[in-house]
Amino acid sequence: MMADIENKVEAEGFSLELLHADNHEEFSRVVETYSNNIYRLAIKMLNNQLDAEDVLQETFIKAFRGLKSFDGRSKISTWLFRIATNEALMILRRKQPNFLSIDEPIETEEGEQEPIQIIDWCCLPENEFLSDETRERLNAAVQTLPETLRVVFLLRDISDLSTHEVAEVLGLTDTAVKTRLSRARLRLREELSSYFGERVSIMRESRGKQSTEIFK
Repeated sequence: MMADIENKVEAEGFSLELLHADNHEEFSRVVETYSNNIYRLAIKMLNNQLDAEDVLQETFIKAFRGLKSFDGRSKISTWLFRIATNEALMILRRKQPNFLSIDEPIETEEGEQEPIQIIDWCCLPENEFLSDETRERLNAAVQTLPETLRVVFLLRDISDLSTHEVAEVLGLTDTAVKTRLSRARLRLREELSSYFGERVSIMRESRGKQSTEIFK
């Protein structure tokens, strides 16, 4: 069993034995490997540079202090993301203590569930999704997600963890992760529908004008 654990850790290029021995050089390699990923997650969760830096610092402080209790049953990266996520969520909850549950349906004043308007983005060229303006719109839309949806989206789609790894980080089932990810993606599509709807309209108008010019 221990061999399996060591192989899992060594697959990431680190020695569990050295980490358990508080080897500073080995831990520095861990920090160097994952600090950018941890910071990127924190800044997208919190949208605040100072808070993200605090999360980064606390993550590695707590990780170093907890090295001896890390048994290697999960990847080091998964373990670090779990610590960082908990740190970020604590900051969010201090700032937003009364956030709504994601499981509550969105309702109108008449008590009916609010319909979700989705624009079809299929017609947009790829460069629309790569533009700086689109990235800014997406980042802003991510900030509107409830924290429990935001963290799943960021871990799965931005940090590129597998569904099972996200489940490990958050202490959820794989099914729960898939459900929350689906909700997050749907809400982002809804949030961005107006923006992309305008882009689709502009593109279609442009094509219409080009067609008119051809047949003149």
